Amino acid sequence: MSKRDQVLQLDPSYELRFKGPFTDVVTSILKLTNPSDKRVCFKVKTTAPKRYCVRPNNGIVDPKSSVSVSVMLQPFDYDPNEKNKHKFMVQTMFAPDGDVNQETLWRDVSPDNLMDSKLKCVFDVPVEGVSQNNLDMSAGLVVEEKNHSGKVAELLKTSPKVMNTEQDVKKVLEESKRLEKENSTLRQENIQLKEEGLRMRRQQEAHGISGLNSDTPSKTITLQQLQRGNEATASSSLFVLAVVGLVSAVLGMILGKVF
Repeated sequence: MSKRDQVLQLDPSYELRFKGPFTDVVTSILKLTNPSDKRVCFKVKTTAPKRYCVRPNNGIVDPKSSVSVSVMLQPFDYDPNEKNKHKFMVQTMFAPDGDVNQETLWRDVSPDNLMDSKLKCVFDVPVEGVSQNNLDMSAGLVVEEKNHSGKVAELLKTSPKVMNTEQDVKKVLEESKRLEKENSTLRQENIQLKEEGLRMRRQQEAHGISGLNSDTPSKTITLQQLQRGNEATASSSLFVLAVVGLVSAVLGMILGKVF
């Protein structure tokens, strides 16, 4: 004998949805409607009786009427990795005439007279709260990053030490450029003095001893000038090297203070 079709109309028909968070009792309503002209007995069963409270879990639906069943999910710690396999089954049968004792009726009923419908349970996780939390965290990170950048910029602008150091570096660089220019001028003068000395030496060799004696003062002066030019060039080069080293040290101090 084929199984009987369900006489009651279930709303919802296939699943019971429970909306989180699940820190308190969550209720889902199951509406049973009887479109027939006979009374229909019903009974609600679940695969997880300790997790749900059903009111009423059995009763009679009069002809052309309906009954609302409250399915209450008890509070629990929701785990998204846990697979939900909870199911409900609504068993029904036509009620006999007269008074009905639900306990003895379901115990003695023949399986051929039973009709049933199955529903699965679905947990709706509140994604809005999670999204809002993520948004707040992202906004906090952006604000923190902006504050950090602003503090660095403010430090560079307002710190007297940094400002004084920058001014000192600027002065040192300007002084270095001036000395480099002066060093270049001294080198040119030194080259001219050397050329003049070589020219005078050739003239002295050409005119002999008498010319050498007569030109001795000029030669002495020229050699002294040449020596002073060499000393000035050496001193200027050493100073430029010292300035470059000082600039490097100051830049290192600035980078160390800022970062």
